[in-house]
Amino acid sequence: MLCHIITIFPEYFSGILNTGILRIAQEKGLLTVSLINLRDFATDAYRTVDDYPYGGGSGMILKPEPVVNAVESIKKENSYLILTSPKGRRFDQSRAQELALKEHLIFICGRYKGIDERVRQYLMPDEISVGDFILSGGEAGCAIILEACVRLIPGVVGDEESIASDSFVSGILDAPYYTRPAQFRNYKVPEVLLSGNHAQIRRWRRKEALRITLLRRPDLLKKIPLSAEDIKLLQEIEEEEKLSHREKPDP
Repeated sequence: MLCHIITIFPEYFSGILNTGILRIAQEKGLLTVSLINLRDFATDAYRTVDDYPYGGGSGMILKPEPVVNAVESIKKENSYLILTSPKGRRFDQSRAQELALKEHLIFICGRYKGIDERVRQYLMPDEISVGDFILSGGEAGCAIILEACVRLIPGVVGDEESIASDSFVSGILDAPYYTRPAQFRNYKVPEVLLSGNHAQIRRWRRKEALRITLLRRPDLLKKIPLSAEDIKLLQEIEEEEKLSHREKPDP
């Protein structure tokens, strides 16, 4: 994957690109990242990239000329343009899987109050939001999207089976995991995980994944097809949770 990031703060990415998965992907030759300083495409001597909004109001708006000029300097036939924006579609694992297949990503990192609407109209980027909150700029969102995509590129992560069992890959949250020691203070690892019975372990993990999803993100269960086993497990979970609530003393 080739990735260009258009930003007024290229230094923001210096640590991120040299850490963890993104560093490994670059070292393996599976990812090339180029940082583009938006100010290099300003049209005046002061390298101005923002201005006051027409019609008044607070905040500054990114000007259209530098953004469009920056994009046109690197855009190719196979380029996929992304604008980080709170107005965009919510980013999720399925979007990460789609973007991981792209050969060339171009990120426009928003900043200030917003970006001139004509950039959207002219370039028609894919607007992506990482959540219902506001950041000072799109750099953090860009980093999140990039890492989520890059780790899905074959060969980046050594244990690809681990990726296949991550939360959201199957549409629900993942089961809890344990490692040594078998007992930590008064907390023990569930006996089934020590049993060596792979069928029981698989069933336990699926059940606990469904339990966590039901309790924390029940909306996800409405979006995936449930097997007959899943439905049975959910019924067991609901009975267990009802019993657990009955056994708890009133505060």
